[in-house]
Amino acid sequence: MRLVGRTLRRLLCLRRKLSPLIRGYGLLCMPSQNTRKSSPNWWMTKIANHPMPAPNNLWLFSRSITKKHMQVLGHNWLRVVGELWRAASFARLAPAVAGLALMLILSASVEPASSSPTARPQASPSAALNLTQAELSTLINSGTLPELKWPTFSDYQQRVNKFYQEGGYALAWIQNNQPSPQALAMIAQFKQADLKGLNPEDFDSLRWDQRVAKFRPLAARPSVSDLVHFDLALTVCAMRFISDLRVGRVNPQHFSFAIDLGPRKYDLPEHLRSKVIDAQDVSAAMAQVEPPYDGYRRAEAALATYLKLAAQGDGARLSVPERSVRPGNPYAGMPQLIARLRQLGDLAPGQEAPPDSAIYRGAMVDAVKHFQRRHGLEQDGILGAGTISELNKPLGYRVQQLQLALERYRWVAPNFPEPPVLVNIPEFRLRTLRRQPAKFLTMRVVVGRAYRSQTPVFTDQMRYVIFRPYWNVPISIQRRELVPKTERNRGYLAANRYEVTNRSGVVVSDGAVSDDILSGLRSGALSIRQKPGPKNALGLVKFIFPNNYNVYLHSTPAPELFSRARRDFSHGCIRVEDPVPLAAWVLRDKPGWDEGRIKATMNGAVDNVQVNLDKPIPVLILYSTAVVEPDNEIRFFDDIYGYDKALQKVLDTGPPYPNPN
Repeated sequence: MRLVGRTLRRLLCLRRKLSPLIRGYGLLCMPSQNTRKSSPNWWMTKIANHPMPAPNNLWLFSRSITKKHMQVLGHNWLRVVGELWRAASFARLAPAVAGLALMLILSASVEPASSSPTARPQASPSAALNLTQAELSTLINSGTLPELKWPTFSDYQQRVNKFYQEGGYALAWIQNNQPSPQALAMIAQFKQADLKGLNPEDFDSLRWDQRVAKFRPLAARPSVSDLVHFDLALTVCAMRFISDLRVGRVNPQHFSFAIDLGPRKYDLPEHLRSKVIDAQDVSAAMAQVEPPYDGYRRAEAALATYLKLAAQGDGARLSVPERSVRPGNPYAGMPQLIARLRQLGDLAPGQEAPPDSAIYRGAMVDAVKHFQRRHGLEQDGILGAGTISELNKPLGYRVQQLQLALERYRWVAPNFPEPPVLVNIPEFRLRTLRRQPAKFLTMRVVVGRAYRSQTPVFTDQMRYVIFRPYWNVPISIQRRELVPKTERNRGYLAANRYEVTNRSGVVVSDGAVSDDILSGLRSGALSIRQKPGPKNALGLVKFIFPNNYNVYLHSTPAPELFSRARRDFSHGCIRVEDPVPLAAWVLRDKPGWDEGRIKATMNGAVDNVQVNLDKPIPVLILYSTAVVEPDNEIRFFDDIYGYDKALQKVLDTGPPYPNPN
């Protein structure tokens, strides 16, 4: 480049003397509409083989030169000069090289009459396309676009390349050197991503105005590089947005959740090509991407409500009393309590609650009970530490809970088979879907302890029901709990209807435990199971969906635990409050298995009665700390297993997100 610069500076000094020679040299007297002439190799060959015109013909040649001829080389002029110097001896081509260089210099100063003083000569369409292809390929192969907030797009690299490859590496979001209407509509979607539970900055929401400004009529004309970078940035952000909206940002298997409900990747190149870049209504196209579940749409509407509330501010915090405030007692924080309950909708606008009242009573007690029910608390109307803590939770925290709920909805494939049984762990509740022919069912459940025996998050197929089942004690419970109790009391197993079996399932003892049997229990050579009956730990029925966790639904001999607000008491399996209605729902397609027969079998004399299902029933064991009921009541629950915190920590790192596959 330094040599070229020196050469051009010398030639500029001769510009006035040699310009007739340059104009007269007949290199550009060929039809300019042939697009092959934008190729440097073509020009090199033509120049090398073109005879030098006689001096008396120079003026004739110069009369045929036009601005269009001089601009045809465009950005390729340096390459042409370089090829000329390398292709043949300087003796033969020196005049041509000098002439061509000066011609290009002169052409840069010749402007059409209608052009503005700052307008720049344009490359031919094929030359511009070549530049576009080259720069796009370079950027895609690097997997990085520095101007993005999250510049690395290696997780989308192959799909981005496929998208442009299918379009011949033409720009997809540019029309007539301006962002297409679809590009501007996608940018609007990015800016409103928070309404979908996504982070707008993941899609460069604050950077698009500056990028679009480069295309304004009064601004400098964008270069090919500007166009390429804009187009690629929009493609990467669009792919991220659609994928995040469709299947979520983080693969649930990153958290060892056994949820594999279909392809984790959307066909993004095909979707962008067929549904977005030419769409009449981009907003409607994006709506089709989202999960088709009613609960998802309700959660999305609730998120919009809480975003508005959070924008208004949290208001004054409630003071924490030294002792719990019961109905009828004075409370110094009454004005703040009234304001908070009105803001959250637990105290209806028509309910009377004098702001100057210092006594906690009447409508305020009812409003607190309503709040407690929505937040998984004991509905006792008492202003204790737990209730005050939930009332003081920042509204931004509630927004985050709803955002994570939407993320987890996206983990469920849109073609998931119905009708399923769903268990939401932090809600301590089982329910079936409402939009199905079968009767809607909901009930309380007990789940695994938070600190030692958590219920896993997974999905599987229920295949059979067993009435009056045995309980085969897991080896971990046998060693951790039953062996120590047996060591202290050799008659403990017999007193609680346990029996000892070998590996073939043969009973070796159902009475007092000998030293040899105790040794076998310690080593795991022998196992413990509990006989069927009302005192069996599984109750009188269990619902089996075979899985690697040995977790299932079952009834219980301890129904009093269902009255607790927080119900994480089990070893991991899920205890159901109403086993008879659930069994009737599961067996609804089995003739003769009504509630009467179910109760008779549960209380009969025959043990271990297995009833196989004609069609498996999908079971979803999920985890969501925010749920919106069909009546649009918004409920929040404690993050008992810390899964919200773990998910948010990963999301805060930004893309690309970890993918165990």
